[in-house]
Amino acid sequence: MSAESHRISRLEPYLTQTQPAPTLLKMLVGVQLAGIREDAGLSQEQAARALGFSPAKLSRIEAGKGRKPPTEGDVRALLRLYEADEYEAAVLVKLLQRAGEPGWWQRYDKRLMPEWFDRLVGLQEAAAAIRTFEIQYVPGLLQTAAYTRAVVERGLPTASAAEVQRRVELRMRRRELLSRPDAPQLWAILDESVLMRVLGSREVMREQLEHLVEMAGLPHVTVQIVPLDVTNASAPSIPVTYLRFGGLELPDIVYLEHIRSANFLEDRDETEEYRVVLDRLADEALDPRASLQLLRRTLEERYSAR
Repeated sequence: MSAESHRISRLEPYLTQTQPAPTLLKMLVGVQLAGIREDAGLSQEQAARALGFSPAKLSRIEAGKGRKPPTEGDVRALLRLYEADEYEAAVLVKLLQRAGEPGWWQRYDKRLMPEWFDRLVGLQEAAAAIRTFEIQYVPGLLQTAAYTRAVVERGLPTASAAEVQRRVELRMRRRELLSRPDAPQLWAILDESVLMRVLGSREVMREQLEHLVEMAGLPHVTVQIVPLDVTNASAPSIPVTYLRFGGLELPDIVYLEHIRSANFLEDRDETEEYRVVLDRLADEALDPRASLQLLRRTLEERYSAR
């Protein structure tokens, strides 16, 4: 078996996964197509021109972007152009077909799941490791239902009760990711102000901090707190999520959230900058044991049921 075929053979387990993973599969198809193109000695521009594609279209295919996967006809045309062997072509086409199976989150309407948010959820479902920093709220994957409701009602004060409930249900479904046998490693860094800001009520906050304590005890979850007395913390002014994918030649991706949109960074130089920022924040934050102590102390002193 050639080196290229061996590379493709590592993708075969994804053909039999029980849960659809369209975002991951689109990325895998794209990165493999890019590798086969490079092996064929063609630039992206040359390949696009040969098939009458725009360079932007081929770039999107290779990056695995878009709500829907590329068409089978386009992928087969690329494989013929690159003179891929039959085994490579068969595996990639099967992966592409599976990429067309909707993930659970894609069954929500587009009001709740715009394209940028669809992509984030899909990337989190596919990630081997998730690093996140939050300056205002508990990270979504660690929220309780009552806390989520308070966040939604604060951010969307005119939303109907039905919409609020749907958003809470969506958030709770997302956090099931951390209960899977193959759950990703989650490393969450929070500003201490997140613990002090009362959302909903003190009872809601007590339940939320108790949940954080519980989650921090899991082997695949790390929680660190940046204390208020760290005056020169290198914290960014917006939430940051950094996603890594395990050993599949996929690039790291940084997600930067804004009020009604988001940016995804994939350029290595840009993602490396954010990796360094998160590393510095982890150094400036309390270590996990001290962070857990602070969580428990805040619970006792600020949100005690007594």
